[in-house]
Amino acid sequence: MMLEEEDFSPNLQMKQSHDEDFTAPDGLCWLSVLSCLLLACSYVGSLYVWKSDLPRDHPTVIKRRFTSVLIVSGLSPLFVWAWREFTGIRTNPSLLALMGIRFEGLIPAVVLPLLLTMVLFLGPLMQLAIDCPWSFTDGIRVAIDPCFWMLCLSDMRWLRNQVVAPLTEELVFRACMLPMLVPCAGPSTAIFTCPLFFGVAHFHHIIELLRFRQGTLSGILLSAVFQFSYTAVFGAYTAFIFIRTGHLMGPVLCHSFCNYMGFPAISTALEHPQRLTVLSSYLLGVLLFFIFLFPFTDPSFYGLPTPVCTLTPSPSSLCLS
Repeated sequence: MMLEEEDFSPNLQMKQSHDEDFTAPDGLCWLSVLSCLLLACSYVGSLYVWKSDLPRDHPTVIKRRFTSVLIVSGLSPLFVWAWREFTGIRTNPSLLALMGIRFEGLIPAVVLPLLLTMVLFLGPLMQLAIDCPWSFTDGIRVAIDPCFWMLCLSDMRWLRNQVVAPLTEELVFRACMLPMLVPCAGPSTAIFTCPLFFGVAHFHHIIELLRFRQGTLSGILLSAVFQFSYTAVFGAYTAFIFIRTGHLMGPVLCHSFCNYMGFPAISTALEHPQRLTVLSSYLLGVLLFFIFLFPFTDPSFYGLPTPVCTLTPSPSSLCLS
């Protein structure tokens, strides 16, 4: 099923005058930032509505947090709807389309961003392949084994890291926040503004680390700063993908893949028996990533213009092929 082409014409209108060129209402940026801040606080706050002395990785804690975070995520489109009603901004794409939930260009949105991310992780993937005791055929056999997936689905930590966290965080911090930030800041600035909410939201881990005394104060603070930096950079990358493709699915799959891979173990690579091969793969992956970054996210693959790009009065270079 394809959405009508006319639904995505780059024609952003105001409630006050449907024929006038778009001009940002007074206070639009403040309202956008406050809406994003409220949404981020609601998401993080939902994790702490349950009183428990158990650590975050305990299955009971994970299940409870699934409930609250799924409720907040399900209600998050109401933030965008309310923001749109207050600002009077009207666009031809529907609210769901602005949030990256649409059919046009879905197949490339599923394949290309994930492939691009795998290229970036060529080094860690090579390192994993060399160290893995399984053969390629053994790996395929496990991947198609229903028992393997049933085991994964019964693991609360796996469900959190690979399914619930990627889906809810990308929905809240990308699909809902970017449509509110783009009309105010423009696509380029929004890409680097949006991840700040995402990075700050991860500071709540400090509370649990201190609570359960999992390290020294300086070590915990250093870890928090590193996590903020890493999540902010990653958030900018998925925001870039969202704006270029106009789809939620690409960022969700990339997020899930990165959660599985974790931060690249560069120190281990430097001490690897096949160090030259592994390090060469790291460098080749980074090089190919920058070569394919714009071609693989070319908006022409996903339907021009992407819905979130209709929120700008003039075309941005990020929104063009």
